[in-house]
Amino acid sequence: MDQKLITFAVPCYNSAAYMRHCIETLLSAGERAEIILVDDGSVKDETPAICDEYAAQYPTIVKAIHQENGGHGEGVNQGIRNATGLYYKVVDSDDWLDTEALKKVLARLAALVERHTAPDLMICNYVYEHVEDGTSHTVRYTNVFPQNRLFSWMHVGHFRPDQNLLMHSVMYRTQVLRQCGMVLPKHTFYVDNIFVYQPLPYVKSMYYMDLDLYRYFIGRADQSVNESVMVKRVDQQLRVTRHMIDCQDLDALQHEKRLRAYMLHYLSMMMTVSDIFLLLDGTPEAYTKKKELWQYLKDHVSPKVYRSVVLSLGGVTNVSVPGGDKVVLGCYRLARKLFKFN
Repeated sequence: MDQKLITFAVPCYNSAAYMRHCIETLLSAGERAEIILVDDGSVKDETPAICDEYAAQYPTIVKAIHQENGGHGEGVNQGIRNATGLYYKVVDSDDWLDTEALKKVLARLAALVERHTAPDLMICNYVYEHVEDGTSHTVRYTNVFPQNRLFSWMHVGHFRPDQNLLMHSVMYRTQVLRQCGMVLPKHTFYVDNIFVYQPLPYVKSMYYMDLDLYRYFIGRADQSVNESVMVKRVDQQLRVTRHMIDCQDLDALQHEKRLRAYMLHYLSMMMTVSDIFLLLDGTPEAYTKKKELWQYLKDHVSPKVYRSVVLSLGGVTNVSVPGGDKVVLGCYRLARKLFKFN
């Protein structure tokens, strides 16, 4: 059998209530796809049985992998280790893909592969599907990337603060993920930021399609991006941010100015997010952690990188002026209301 065009990895943890919808949208790709269902030690529902059911029903498409609970990151790691597809995409079990957009994306990828011009990174839009009020919000990159053609970092425009590349918007070449040596930490949420960030220096060619492919379900009370949950799990956010500080040497990217600028932008956003949730916590311990995070950044990057982050949005959330914290949180709540990102 020819190599699969794409591997979809679906980490599943007690996902029986919603995972079928996700899987059915992926099955629309047919034999071009490999679907790896990673049961991450589910014990509370029928998730393991559902994984096995699909693997038995679609033996040439679906693989079921059962592992001890290792968290979302280990589910992604397991998928990378077992993937046979040329491309790799993670789809969370409570999300789904638009089937018409998926057909167009895979047809374009197949054509590029046929012409031996397959990109290292395929990018599409994603849509926030807000369960609480039935609304949606699309994140697109028409102002950032050229459309429907191959391009490199020198052709990339300016990202707005609400336009970071997320796991929802990317399909990496599987080989790029393996080449960068990425291993996501176990038992840690928010590792999707590492998944997108660490491989970027290995990406030499990209392709963007203005299609609303990924549907990102948001608003469930126990979701990891729920504000109250993020405050409780802020230590995991800090762990991810430190990992991102350490995993790439941004000074080594001086010859790739736009790549370096974007990675600085991404790192600054991670510092911002960490600061905001520590401010929402508001305890003396949280303020100590905030100070320690900035010291960690200073100790582990060059003065030039540190200065760049301080002079960007990340530095704004670290201001030490009377009333500064209230202003930062006020701006955060306004942005949250406008963009409904958690």
